[in-house]
Amino acid sequence: MTGKEPVVPIYKGGDRLAVLNHRSISLTSVVCKQLEHDIVRYLRQVWDKNDWLYEGQHGFRLGYSCKSQVIMVCQDIADSLDEGIGIDAIIIDFSKAFDLVPHDQLPTNLTALGMDSRVVVWVRKFLVGHTQRVRVGGQLSKEVKVTSAVLQGSVLSPLLFLVYVNDICRNIDSSIRLFADDCIIYKKS
Repeated sequence: MTGKEPVVPIYKGGDRLAVLNHRSISLTSVVCKQLEHDIVRYLRQVWDKNDWLYEGQHGFRLGYSCKSQVIMVCQDIADSLDEGIGIDAIIIDFSKAFDLVPHDQLPTNLTALGMDSRVVVWVRKFLVGHTQRVRVGGQLSKEVKVTSAVLQGSVLSPLLFLVYVNDICRNIDSSIRLFADDCIIYKKS
């Protein structure tokens, strides 16, 4: 990856002229995507070996899904109702969460997990110093430096996002179920 790959705006819905109704998808080379796949396999092996990933995270994990998250929450609510106990809940959708991941924090988190230093260096180079430009039709915008965000459209970025949010459950005495950046926090009342 050269750090100068174009970003393609993908329409999400609503007014087509509104910038916020488009998601930026990074275009990377086939070689870069293959390296990302290798890093993804390595991360998953380390997570499985060390039982590192928060068990309440259902996004971007093999054997987990949005359905598994909903089933667990519904089961907890049903159990509470059977016991005659209420539940207080907060539902959160972190706005632009993937765009706000600071590049300097991810290598620190990976190092703390005991990741191979070569992987940490590769991820740092994958993120830090990256620039992007937007392609609309045949026209390219000016390059802009990117200091935060995991690249949407990247194979590796969803797992890097999980690295960043994995400690969300620390110091909270409630049940937390996540699907990527969607979160429900609840507790029997």
